[in-house]
Amino acid sequence: MPFAERIEKALHDSLAVLNRKDAPPKLSAAIPYAVFPGGARIRPTILLAVAAACGDDRPELSTAAAVALEMMHCASLVHDDLPAFDDADLRRGKPTLHRAFSEPLAVLSGDSLIILAFEVLAKAGAAAPDRALALTSTLARHAGAPFGICAGQAWESESKVDLLAYHRAKTAALFVAATQMGAVAAGQEAEPWADLGDRIGAAFQVADDLKDALLTSDQTGKPAGQDAAHLRPNAVQSMGVEGAMAHMKDILGGAIASIPSCPGEAMLANLVTAYARKMTVLPEAATR
Repeated sequence: MPFAERIEKALHDSLAVLNRKDAPPKLSAAIPYAVFPGGARIRPTILLAVAAACGDDRPELSTAAAVALEMMHCASLVHDDLPAFDDADLRRGKPTLHRAFSEPLAVLSGDSLIILAFEVLAKAGAAAPDRALALTSTLARHAGAPFGICAGQAWESESKVDLLAYHRAKTAALFVAATQMGAVAAGQEAEPWADLGDRIGAAFQVADDLKDALLTSDQTGKPAGQDAAHLRPNAVQSMGVEGAMAHMKDILGGAIASIPSCPGEAMLANLVTAYARKMTVLPEAATR
């Protein structure tokens, strides 16, 4: 089954528990709203690709890891959009969850997705408890503090921002989780895969900075100009458009070179190359 179909089916299956008659109806509707329709599902796709490159001998575990990672990502988007942070109106081309359902339900939906992520890992871990424990630890480390996405959001409350630490935590953390969790799910060591995830995440952040500065809300499906509006440090501000584009291409070249030796190394290099092409092409009008 192709990665995309595998991810979508597993997400739907994992959220089927919300269909109980004794569950709060609004919350049961709000949680899937945060997950479907999805974005590019880049993080779980990378996770499954790494697992496949390493042999993927426990596909039920790698699938659960992919679901857990995407749930964590979706939860972070819900929380990022809240009035306390970005106060955004759009996400993936539709009203943000707090606009569609209310702020309390958005908070609870994000919290529920975080908890569901770990429940998914726990349920799938019976066949390989050592791997499941390592997956749980890896996801927690890259989601919380001091270096995960919670820390990344917290940097925006500091008067002086360490740009490298900010971007590594806010964006790269879940990409590192993706590469490491893919390896762990397939029975491999996590550490050799950190550099690949860090480089993909760094490139993704620069691409996001460029899109925020150059594209419209209609083109991105979310509010544009957020970095400038919130006075956030970003690659375009510090390097200019051409400098940021060159920097992103350098990072992506290093990412391909950093792939650890594995049976599916060529397949993985092709996947990273395909993402590189997508990230380095902007609409012509945006670069004029």
